[in-house]
Amino acid sequence: MTDYLIKALAYDGQIRAYAAETTETVGEAQRRHYTWPTASAALGRTLTAGAMMGAMLKGDEKITIKVEGGGPIGAIIVDADAHGDVRGYVTNPQTHFDLNEQGKLDVRRAVGTNGTLTVVKDLGLRENFSGQVPIVSGELGEDFTYYFATSEQVPSAVGVGVLVNPDNTILASGGFIIQLMPGTDEEIVTALEKRISDTPPISSLIRQGLKPEEILESLLGKDNVNVLETIPVRFECTCSKERFASAMISLGKEELRDMIEEDGQAEAVCHFCREKYHYTRQDLETLLQQAKG
Repeated sequence: MTDYLIKALAYDGQIRAYAAETTETVGEAQRRHYTWPTASAALGRTLTAGAMMGAMLKGDEKITIKVEGGGPIGAIIVDADAHGDVRGYVTNPQTHFDLNEQGKLDVRRAVGTNGTLTVVKDLGLRENFSGQVPIVSGELGEDFTYYFATSEQVPSAVGVGVLVNPDNTILASGGFIIQLMPGTDEEIVTALEKRISDTPPISSLIRQGLKPEEILESLLGKDNVNVLETIPVRFECTCSKERFASAMISLGKEELRDMIEEDGQAEAVCHFCREKYHYTRQDLETLLQQAKG
């Protein structure tokens, strides 16, 4: 099984839709960060939303999502691009609670409801686009729905879900975003609202083995969906030993001298993927020669 997302139009272009299967991607994040079930669900939902929001971009544009709800999980940070590459981490990955009253992972309790959802888009312009809204639910699907309606003025429905196995591995993960274009017929809006309210939770659809195309067909009607593009999705980090070296050079000569004299070596760990990079004394001395100040 390989993760992917689809971009589609429905009802003769009156509705724009996205759906994604992200089981392997979220599984990779779980393995790298050793997340416990509730943290896996929160991070996985954000990664899934990020992948679909990245698909709304073009070329080398990128998006960064930060969820800071004030809960014990801490901040959730996700980066995504237009090509299906996504990466992310959560501040406190070993966060887990008993199931909530609905028998589901208690993401709201982990994320918190006293904070903000921030989206920053790097569109290759002089200044980035930034939008921020208060957390309204903590379940994340509703929070992204509120973000689109408030910050981008696009009426949307967002569903994201993650199922976790007893051994903490990821059983299934995916989601959808459905957006109304300006001037959508009221009859279509009413029918869509009923379909969405009658549809089982996205996690149930994923458990049934529905693919992204089938998820949209169940939400919009089989004959109404026109798939425009299919994009592979994967957990992909942009870190490298060279990038960390550049950051270390920017610290200046004094900081590098301290590293050499105190430890004789250095290790850098990427927040996003937990990859470790080791620098020997010789490496540090080479960086020292390139540093300023």
